[in-house]
Amino acid sequence: MFTGLIEELGSLAARDAARFTFAATAVTADANVGDSIAVNGCCLTVVELGPDRWSADVVEETLARTTLGDLRPGDPVNLERPLRLVDRLGGHVVQGHVDGLGEVVAPAPRLTVRTPDTRYLVEKGSVAVDGVSLTVVAVHDDRFEVAVIPHTAAVTTLGHRRAGDRVNLEFDILAKYVERLLAR
Repeated sequence: MFTGLIEELGSLAARDAARFTFAATAVTADANVGDSIAVNGCCLTVVELGPDRWSADVVEETLARTTLGDLRPGDPVNLERPLRLVDRLGGHVVQGHVDGLGEVVAPAPRLTVRTPDTRYLVEKGSVAVDGVSLTVVAVHDDRFEVAVIPHTAAVTTLGHRRAGDRVNLEFDILAKYVERLLAR
């Protein structure tokens, strides 16, 4: 589990087939092989660890359902270590399981994202965009809006996103469970 509060803006250092290597310092400080680290909201498992770098194997399923396949060496990425039971939950509960892809319609500070599915979105509810915990400002038929404060724009990839960019989306887990229970 994650909070959607990004700890570090790292970068893709190298990519060899399904092995991705990320440049990072903060998230590797206490990491071990086998630990999870979220990259742009996608939970990956550390398979190699070195000074200021870590690697993960990315399977076809992940490449097909996320924007990780779009990454090229040097691209910035949002990084977050998993939540510990002693941590404050300052964002919202994020699983690191990307629900789908969105397309940026308008950049920050009033980030507007087109999505084929808005049923889990409510005004003042939460959504993770590229792993960043955000509060929904408005919901429309095929898009939603979030307000990105200057700090978040500066320390995450959201400040670099432009119209047409694809982003990873994770909707609120509680909404998904409620829908499933009501369907029965």
